[in-house]
Amino acid sequence: MTKHICEADVLQQTQLASDVNMLKIQAQAIAQEAQPGQFLTIELTKQAAPFLRRPFGIADVDRQQGIVTVIYRIVGDGTKILAQVKQGDSLSVIGPLGHGFSLTAKQPLIVGGGMGLAPLHFLAKAYSTKNVEVLMGAKTTGELFWTKLFQDKVQKLYITTDDGSAGTKGTVNALLPKLLATEKYDCVYLCGSSPMMRGVIGTIDSSGVPCQISLEKYMACGLGACLSCSCSGIGKRMKVCTDGPVFWSKEVVEW
Repeated sequence: MTKHICEADVLQQTQLASDVNMLKIQAQAIAQEAQPGQFLTIELTKQAAPFLRRPFGIADVDRQQGIVTVIYRIVGDGTKILAQVKQGDSLSVIGPLGHGFSLTAKQPLIVGGGMGLAPLHFLAKAYSTKNVEVLMGAKTTGELFWTKLFQDKVQKLYITTDDGSAGTKGTVNALLPKLLATEKYDCVYLCGSSPMMRGVIGTIDSSGVPCQISLEKYMACGLGACLSCSCSGIGKRMKVCTDGPVFWSKEVVEW
């Protein structure tokens, strides 16, 4: 797949939560080719620092309008700079990058938490048959702005919160074994923090249901040159940015 370097016009910057923004950019070439699970990198400034581009999972595309959407949390200097861009600004963007999800499931279950829900939103939209079910985990009700983004794209939405303020109390593992026991899913798609995913992969793999995971790992270049995002695969080291970020769960043993 072709990687495009383009100057993308900023169309909209929307605050979804106190520390989470949604950014829409005009990037026709990327929008035409991007697949769920892929990402792009954005140059945040022309100044000396921060020097490196930042990777962001693609949360949505509008192929007809040429619009690409990313959803990001404001956590450091780079994302603080990105949060200041406004409609009419221009950003240097490279994408689409990496390998995305397999879209062959007949009855998928999407499991995610936190910012891991961003690429999963694009995935849910891609399954236009409306047979998608989503298990969404959050710490508290205040993090569930995601429900509005997912609700018209899925057949059923299950929610867990650590504090019990919405849905089932606990992590996604409070509901996951029960859902998998129905034996109706033919693939699980998973993305979230590393501790969250490590906590549930055993449950999924023991059920016998194939699982694809999207890894979140620091990427310095996003192009496979620097090896900063390497992880342990079966018998070899793999690069999250080029071999992934999506892997079958049994392809990787440590990340």
